[in-house]
Amino acid sequence: MAEKDKGPVIGLSWHPTLPTLSSSTTKTIKTPDEAESSSALWKPNSQLVDGLFVPPNDPIKLNKLRKSQRKDTLGKDWFDMPAPTITQELKRDLQLLKLRSAIDPKRHYKRGDPKSKDLPKYFQVGTVVESATDFYSGRLTKKERKATIADELLYDQTFRAYRKRKVREIEEKNRPGGNDKWKIKGKQSRKRAKERRH
Repeated sequence: MAEKDKGPVIGLSWHPTLPTLSSSTTKTIKTPDEAESSSALWKPNSQLVDGLFVPPNDPIKLNKLRKSQRKDTLGKDWFDMPAPTITQELKRDLQLLKLRSAIDPKRHYKRGDPKSKDLPKYFQVGTVVESATDFYSGRLTKKERKATIADELLYDQTFRAYRKRKVREIEEKNRPGGNDKWKIKGKQSRKRAKERRH
């Protein structure tokens, strides 16, 4: 009787703590599709045995289940590099990196796969930190530093001049020639003109 006065012995009694439902709280009813996407623990009733999830005995289904639960990384050889979420800025920078051979006429790069137009799935973005031993003209000033590669190229004066010159050359090449198309220039034109006169 003295033990009952003290209360329950630790470890022998347990009461679950459930949140109380009040009338002021609103319930949100989720469809099975929404619940499945929101929680990895939720399983439909067809996969439950006595209220518990039992993994399938079929090895093919078991492998599929393991693959779906595995994180999307590049693997141990690449230190489990995760696939980042691609934003508009990152997408623009990746497209510029693919077209980097057209940016600088003096620099030549190894040609990538010309047939693949898709962007890489796994990559990392870093910041180049110049060392103190670099000469000051080799470094970028604070004004020249931008958040993305696209912004740096838009504000670069040498690239801007090169781009304008190239656009002008292409426009001159594609411009209709007018009468110049039909004029024959050179020594052959003089011979033909003499032959026509006689």
